[in-house]
This record gives sequence, C-alpha cells and structure tokens, in this order.
Amino acid sequence: MDEAPPTPPVIEVVPIGFVHGGRTEVIDDQWGDVVADIVLDDRFPTDALDGLVEFSHLDVVYVFDQVDEATITVGARHPRGRTDWPRVGIFAQRAKGRPNRIGVTTCELVAVAERSVTVRGLDAVDGTPVLDLKPYMTEFAPRSPVRQPEWSSELMREYW
Repeated sequence: MDEAPPTPPVIEVVPIGFVHGGRTEVIDDQWGDVVADIVLDDRFPTDALDGLVEFSHLDVVYVFDQVDEATITVGARHPRGRTDWPRVGIFAQRAKGRPNRIGVTTCELVAVAERSVTVRGLDAVDGTPVLDLKPYMTEFAPRSPVRQPEWSSELMREYW
C-alpha cells in the first residue's frame, strides 16, 4: 500500500519592507542603472541596518508579487518563449513565473539612511515586497569555476 506524501508545512513569510522607486513596469532587460530604495517596515528599529553601509553589495530576496498565478511554471519551458533556446526545467532558469515567485538579486549598495537602503541594479519594480537583505560577502561566491549554457549568457547579455 502506497502512502501519501507528507503534507508540506505552511510557512508564513512576512515582508520586511517594500521597494520604493525605480521602475514601475515589468521589463525584462536593462536593469543595471535602475536605482531604488528598499524601505523597511516600522517594526524594525533603525539600528537593524547598522553596519550594512560597510558592504559594497547586498543580496535582496523578494517576491514577484505581480506575476499572475495562472502563468506560474512548474515544469520545463523555453526561456522567454524562445524556441531557438532549449526547453529546460523551471529550476534551470531564473524566470519570475516560478513556483514560489521568489527572486534573489545581488545589488550595489548605494546608501543607508534610517530604515531605507538605496540600491542599484535591483530587478524588482516599485511596490515589490522584500523578504530579506543579506550583505554580499566574497566568501559566499562560488569557490569553484562557474559554468552555464550559452543560451543563458545570450539571455543575460542585455539584462544589466
């Protein structure tokens, strides 16, 4: 007799703040010069950002909240619908229409003030919920050579 798989736990994740400024519409490319603020929720004291200014970059974890649930992909597809690129699984892509709609971007840290962090190169639009901020540390970068398929390099050529 086969047992049903266990029911995954429900994990509540509450945004720590929201993106303010930058782009207002979702566009796939040219994010490199976009400057936006991440404003923390009032439940965080201003010292929550103490020491962050010492870092040049940070990882921003956010939710693609404007993605229609009907467009979420759980299997394979052609990235950006381009049939000249291979059909690959959603976990071999960084597409916004992914199962939990979570995005992660390493951004340049421009400034920190009160509960606000100014970043450059965040590919999230105005109003996007931010789940977490983490300082980028060289030691978390890959420790072995990075490889990726040519189609992904072609996709990213105009992204930043």
